[in-house]
Amino acid sequence: MRGLPATARIGVSPALQRVLIAADDEAREMNDDFVSVEHLVLGMERVASPAWSLLASLGLVRRSFEEALRAVRGAQQVRSQDPEATYQALERFGRDLTALARLGKLDPVVGRDEEIRRVIEVLSRRTKNNPVLIGEPGVGKTAIVEGLALRIVANDVPESLQGRRIIALDLGALVAGAKLRGEFEERLKAVIKEVSSAGGDVVLFIDEIHLVVGAGAAGESAMDAANLLKPMLARGELHCIGATTIDEYRKHIEKDPALERRLLPVMVEPPSIEDTISILRGLKERYELHHRVRIQDAALVAAAELADRYISDRFLPDKAIDLVDEAGARLKTELESMPAELDELNRRVMQLEIEREALRSEPDAASQARLEKLERELADLSADHKARLASWQEEKNLHRTIADAKERLGRAKQDMEEAERNAELGRAAELKYGSIPKLEREADDALAQLNAYRGHRLVREEVTPEDVAHIVARWTGIPATRLLASEKQKLLALPEILRGRVLGQDHAVDAVADAVVRGRAGLSDPNRPQGSFLFLGPTGVGKTELARALAAALFDDERNMIRIDMSEFEERHTVSRLIGAPPGYVGYDEAGQLTEQVRRKPYAVVLFDEVEKAHPEVFNVLLQVLDDGRLTDGQGRTVSFKNTIVILTSNLGSDQLVNRSQLGFTSEAVAREWLEQEALVMREVRRRFAPEFINRLDAMLVFRPLAMDSLRRIVELQVARLALRLENWRLTLEVEREALDFLAEVGFDPKYGARRCGARLEPPRRNHVLAKALVGGHDPRRARACGSGAVQRARSRARSSPRLRPFGLSRGAACPCRTSASPWIMPPPAPSVRRRRFRADTREAP
Repeated sequence: MRGLPATARIGVSPALQRVLIAADDEAREMNDDFVSVEHLVLGMERVASPAWSLLASLGLVRRSFEEALRAVRGAQQVRSQDPEATYQALERFGRDLTALARLGKLDPVVGRDEEIRRVIEVLSRRTKNNPVLIGEPGVGKTAIVEGLALRIVANDVPESLQGRRIIALDLGALVAGAKLRGEFEERLKAVIKEVSSAGGDVVLFIDEIHLVVGAGAAGESAMDAANLLKPMLARGELHCIGATTIDEYRKHIEKDPALERRLLPVMVEPPSIEDTISILRGLKERYELHHRVRIQDAALVAAAELADRYISDRFLPDKAIDLVDEAGARLKTELESMPAELDELNRRVMQLEIEREALRSEPDAASQARLEKLERELADLSADHKARLASWQEEKNLHRTIADAKERLGRAKQDMEEAERNAELGRAAELKYGSIPKLEREADDALAQLNAYRGHRLVREEVTPEDVAHIVARWTGIPATRLLASEKQKLLALPEILRGRVLGQDHAVDAVADAVVRGRAGLSDPNRPQGSFLFLGPTGVGKTELARALAAALFDDERNMIRIDMSEFEERHTVSRLIGAPPGYVGYDEAGQLTEQVRRKPYAVVLFDEVEKAHPEVFNVLLQVLDDGRLTDGQGRTVSFKNTIVILTSNLGSDQLVNRSQLGFTSEAVAREWLEQEALVMREVRRRFAPEFINRLDAMLVFRPLAMDSLRRIVELQVARLALRLENWRLTLEVEREALDFLAEVGFDPKYGARRCGARLEPPRRNHVLAKALVGGHDPRRARACGSGAVQRARSRARSSPRLRPFGLSRGAACPCRTSASPWIMPPPAPSVRRRRFRADTREAP
């Protein structure tokens, strides 16, 4: 102490010595190893210490103190210098689910009757009565245990389980703060001792039970939580319910046979869409009360269906519940904010007020006229703003009244259930026939007043399927408008949509559309991709374009096409690039090119280009994709291909098609010739690919060389795309029919298909006329292709492109572009964009 000499000693008074001796006697009588605070208090009572007299004056007596001590300590004894860490272990490290069920704080559990019955049967066994729930994350394992707690509270269980408590053990809290060696074991032993001293009335629930394997082990010590639990689990002295995933059970528990044989697995499968809808309907009232909104039943159905269709990396019902929850939170945020139209009106009024103050200081007549006009406009807007603001406030008040009435109604229903459980019949009858009907009438009246605003309401308090679709679109990137489109309408229009982009290949389009429709209708294997096709034929006939069109039609964006160039996988070791390197190899941390893209875009068209160039080992990977609809990457993750369309392209036998003597189909002889050449192509395919690979394909389609009509339509599309780009330069492109015919004829090359049509439109060097137009040499607003010159050059077999001349030159006038060595030039960007005017069938410019 400060102020005392260094040689001074602090002594212990005789009174304190007597208290310490008495406390040591109390600890010895209670079989404790250390003297604790309670022993000191009892020692003060034994020696009649003045401190005890002060406590007694406050009403403390030895008997009540010992009763409180037994309630706090239970059967625990003081075995360490921190005995409080082991007192009330179940309350400190657990959560009483049955108590929460009595208070109505657990969500209702709909369905899962078979799983709950199975858990009850295992708990009723004499030994090894420890069920473990095994299932994927989000299927409802914890909800099954909560459902059992609700049944115990409602006495809807066998007599052997009535009155029991289910305590959810928090392993994280049990381990947290255990600094010294053996401290974790002391805490766990305290929990086990409290459970065993309860005489079988406590059932321990350990979520993520695989964490007990290795929990608390220090260094090379094999004594972990699992080894502490094994003896009591085997003797049946500890009733325990576990929950874990399939992977974790296999990874941790199956490797410990002694622990595995003490646990009886109960498999939990994901519910069906119909069961998920029932679960959502059971939870609907809870989420309405929490978010203070209403949820349409159609929104619940949409959540279950859209979650099952578009969110493939999670499981029902968890993903559907999350959709409803987030949709409710989004609407709640909108309700608490000012509506957009009211906010815009408010900002407009503020802007006009600022302008009015500025004009008041201007004495000129024009400013005063403007001020007078502004005053009238401001008066009208202010009146409109005040009316809308009052309407919005009234709507908010009505909505708040509805939410408050529903909240009171929910509490009244919980009180009625509690009164019925406690046999308080008078209070239950008062609530059932008095308070609850009154609250229901209040809610209905407020809702009727709110519905009177329908048609000019500013706030929206009901979750609709559109809200759920917006959340799915935010998660997956698929546009919400397409999520809500009728699947039937989309499939019926699929052939026409594809024909609009892929020309001259109607047989391939129809075959692909039919296969996709069969897959969506459920007529094909649901565990395989929605479609698998092999596209054959020369280059430039539309194989890749059909894949792009299919991605845009089914998955709303061409970017949902995953393209794998198989010429990069000609070596055996390149297979690891598709699925990722196995453990122990370089690049194990890197994801596979195929599996990672499909995992991130589960709804896509997967295009394997030039598949004949791949190594045979790659085909083993493709066999698994085509047959099982799944693939396991190098890190052990399973990637589903069930929602993809797999397309493989090949140029095998294309030389048979290129050597045709005629273009298109003009006679039966040409048709017969085509069938013969198609048979040659298929013979080449069967010679190159294994039968097990061919048998897994839905269709093998040979793309035919393009006819002149198809080439002309392709040229029209190419010219339309060029005209769209010319809009940026305020140019309108008009092409005559002769020019289209010329481009179709000179642009076709049997070796390159229709690819040369686009090349003819855009040679490397461009016409200088457009550059002159931009600097003022010609009118830059309109230009056209010289059709007459194109036809003349076509007749003379000249291999050049039609030229673009400024609009305004006469047909007979010499076009400046004729002196140029190249027919096209593109000008630099312009700031404005004009509407496109492309006329493919106009002979004369207006």
